[in-house]
Amino acid sequence: MNSHANKPLETLPVFSFKGIQMRTFHITWVTFFVCFFGWFGLAPLMPTIRADLGLSKSEVGNTIIAAVSATIVARLFVGKLCDTWGPRKTYTALLVTGAFPVMLVGLAHDYTTFLLFRLAIGVIGASFVITQFHTSMMFAPKIKGTANAVAGGWGNLGGGITQLAMPVIMATIVGFGYTKPDAWRLAMIVPGLMMLIMAFVYYRYTQDTPNGNYETIQRVTIKGEKVSFWKACADIRVWALALAYGCCFGMEITFDGVASLYFFDNFHMQETEAGFWAMLFGFMNIFARALGGLVADKIGNRYGMRGKGILLAGMLLLKGLGIMLFANAGSLPLAILSMITFALFLKMANGGTYAIVPFVNPKAVGVISGVVGAGGNIGGMLMGFLFKSQSISYGQAFLSIGGIVAATGLLLFLVNFGKTAVVQPAETELQTA
Repeated sequence: MNSHANKPLETLPVFSFKGIQMRTFHITWVTFFVCFFGWFGLAPLMPTIRADLGLSKSEVGNTIIAAVSATIVARLFVGKLCDTWGPRKTYTALLVTGAFPVMLVGLAHDYTTFLLFRLAIGVIGASFVITQFHTSMMFAPKIKGTANAVAGGWGNLGGGITQLAMPVIMATIVGFGYTKPDAWRLAMIVPGLMMLIMAFVYYRYTQDTPNGNYETIQRVTIKGEKVSFWKACADIRVWALALAYGCCFGMEITFDGVASLYFFDNFHMQETEAGFWAMLFGFMNIFARALGGLVADKIGNRYGMRGKGILLAGMLLLKGLGIMLFANAGSLPLAILSMITFALFLKMANGGTYAIVPFVNPKAVGVISGVVGAGGNIGGMLMGFLFKSQSISYGQAFLSIGGIVAATGLLLFLVNFGKTAVVQPAETELQTA
């Protein structure tokens, strides 16, 4: 047996499936990928749903807000469950629970019931916290940021692929003779079934830590000290990271929700074409979030947490400027170019944020992951209010968001993320009974 079989890995062999660490890593990101199909599968179908249910701009905006608002509470709750119940059971329960509103949303035939289903589906967004927590358990400190960023980025890729895949699934169903109002409802059964399959895979083939599952090992914290939710959140760095994540991931899920509609309305496209350009935004996750985590780890090894913080602030500033350029794009080529530009910095900032999170307080990784993750959804919810407004256009909403993000980047230059000594989350956190 490999002597490191029950220890966090110090490298990330992405093409390897050997060992519980890499098997869990791959299953975790694939599961998160599938969760995006459930969470945002409705977004690229919204032109059809809007016509079918007769939704106004304000009502569409409310559904976008609903998609991210339920996740706020869910992420806080799930972060605590990861610390106490374990990521394996938590993810399995979330997948099973979330699959049913995804499959049953087709029963909605008016605005109110559709809004309630969209709210219930939003709980699936808590999957991100489990993904980052579980990955943190499997890798050593020096590679943790990179591993978190790759898992998060490849999982987030689902938010891009679904933009094209769901319209294709709907078009295929229409090809069998169904009407569009029937086809979008039937299409949503597909991601629900995918989630149930991954619930079985996750429960059967992963484990909580390299040492085993929580029920078979003794869970102890460093020095035997338990960290309360409020004590963990008393650190200003937690709230700075939550604000940063609100600006980067909040914008990502907002853009996932409105991109197809924006291209559909502004450039007069078919749903599949609009879905393709929206997919391009999400497709950047195949490398950009991982790149952010990799660069953050490299800078962290040389300049410490302070260096990681400055990198994050710089990426937010550049991203804000890119969004403002996108908002003023008068042609499709310029819109695509500026979208790719701000998407690069956005997804790198996502990775950079979670390259810092596990080190703020290693005794409360789940809690802090949940709070910062919830910050991302609060950002998305607040941005959603701009897109439901009748008085401003989508372009004006993007311009406002770009300015806020750039200002936040400048503000983060003032935060010293390396103000206290970082306790390395050693393998002694988890010991055999």
